[in-house]
Amino acid sequence: MSTLIDRRRAREPDPAALGEGRLTAIGQQARGRGATLNMSGRFEAFSRSLFDDGWQGLEDLPPFRTEVFEEKPKTIITRNDSPDISFDRSINPYRGCEHGCSYCYARPAHAYMGLSPGLDFESKLFAKANAAALLRAELSAKGYEPKTIALGANTDAYQPIERERRITRAILEVLAEFNHPVGIVTKSALVTRDIDILAPMAKKGLVKVALSVTSLDPKLARAMEPRASTPTKRLAAIEQLSAAGIPTVVMVAPIVPAVNDAEIEAILKTAQTAGAREAGYVMLRLPHEVKEVFRDWLKATMPERAARVMSLVQSVSGGKDYDASFGKRQTGTGPYAWTIGRRFELACQRLGLNTTKLRLSTAHFRKPPQPGDQLTLL
Repeated sequence: MSTLIDRRRAREPDPAALGEGRLTAIGQQARGRGATLNMSGRFEAFSRSLFDDGWQGLEDLPPFRTEVFEEKPKTIITRNDSPDISFDRSINPYRGCEHGCSYCYARPAHAYMGLSPGLDFESKLFAKANAAALLRAELSAKGYEPKTIALGANTDAYQPIERERRITRAILEVLAEFNHPVGIVTKSALVTRDIDILAPMAKKGLVKVALSVTSLDPKLARAMEPRASTPTKRLAAIEQLSAAGIPTVVMVAPIVPAVNDAEIEAILKTAQTAGAREAGYVMLRLPHEVKEVFRDWLKATMPERAARVMSLVQSVSGGKDYDASFGKRQTGTGPYAWTIGRRFELACQRLGLNTTKLRLSTAHFRKPPQPGDQLTLL
């Protein structure tokens, strides 16, 4: 364990720059954020928390502000062998996500940085500034075999800081140059900014874009995803992308029992009208510290139904808050999970969604000449 901690701390930003961000947030500190906690990560040797000593000092704490740190990884394509997902490689331009979804399954990864999966995850972000250069080198490597890359599989590639950093756009430019297939999942209408890159790729069967729509109710969406695009903007993005010839998918994700499950059919219908031709869903997942963050958010946001929500969550996970088993973690098991799956299937059949599923092409992949390459005579 000491080796793990030492390695993790070597990657941790300067504590002076990060401030006291690992403590539990109270009151106005968390305003405009998703999480209401900032517990210590699971690898920390000590757990710290704030408490009210009666002198009202907590009221003077400043709100959490977004800080961005530059990270320079040595590789950018992440590999996986999970049987639950349709891709074996992905790229995440950012670590952490400002959208602030309380249920985000990526939150626990911040513990590896010595940070909290709570408010730190959405306020202390890491930008991989050298991502495009790394990608070019990895795609140019001898023996590289192309398969679809999932962009933003862990944290959203189009979260607010992408407007300034433009790392995702630089990655797409490299992928377009190599004619490499890419699948994008996002909750941001910012993806429409890159239609000029995506539309030519779509003509070659190289791209499709999935927009996650968790609710059509703007108030509920704001509570669930405080800094993501509004439902209206996401649906408008589906329409714009589809009009530009870019295949679009609607993701009803996550489905939170007794919170947004009643909207499945309405979301699918609205997205289909906007131009989506494929659809998918994922049941709520609560790995590691996400359980604490979500439970606290639930009690603060909708206390009257918190017990009901968690009862249903546990019903699809074998009585636990979360079952990480392959084949179960995405859709759950049991009568409630079966009902959700059947409702989704029937709605898709009625709407003509998923009648065909686009398989992205690798036939156009090529490695452009690189500096120093020997030119061919013929």
